[in-house]
Amino acid sequence: MAETNAERWVDEHGDMLYRFALARIRDASAAEDLVQETFLAALKARERFSGGSSERSWLVGILKHKIADSLRKKYKDQIFVRDEDGEESARNGFEANGHWDVRGGRAPKSWGDAMAAIERAEFRDVLAGCLEALPEKTAQVFAMREMDDCGTEEICKVLNITATNLWVVLHRARTQLRCCLETNWFAK
Repeated sequence: MAETNAERWVDEHGDMLYRFALARIRDASAAEDLVQETFLAALKARERFSGGSSERSWLVGILKHKIADSLRKKYKDQIFVRDEDGEESARNGFEANGHWDVRGGRAPKSWGDAMAAIERAEFRDVLAGCLEALPEKTAQVFAMREMDDCGTEEICKVLNITATNLWVVLHRARTQLRCCLETNWFAK
């Protein structure tokens, strides 16, 4: 009987569960593993399924818990620091002041004379293209903080985000811009 349930679940719900997991974690192998774990957990708990919802809803609920557990496990060792407002933000290669953590080995490659590059129109064009490639809100946050020299409180108020979210968005912006500039300018 269990094999029949499992086979039917895979046939009826497997593709949908996989797409659901993949959309949330963006790792095909991990998504497959989570779907398998979902089916195993469902098999173990099938006697407790009351039928109060559809099987699909029940399986999605199990998968949501598996995804949450996976993300908690993935980020549990992440280092947090307090920013100037006392909020916690992920370090991920940055010092508490927002500068690269050169001791952590994740700092950018040497850019040589970066100030000379900034003076060149071609560099500014590449930078503009890299900024354009960022998601809109990410580009807004980066421009306000790094180009307009706005403070945390002002940015959070204008964009209606928390300080923690601000630091996460800044981290993403810096990482994406670093990669884009290293690829499109400094690697040449």
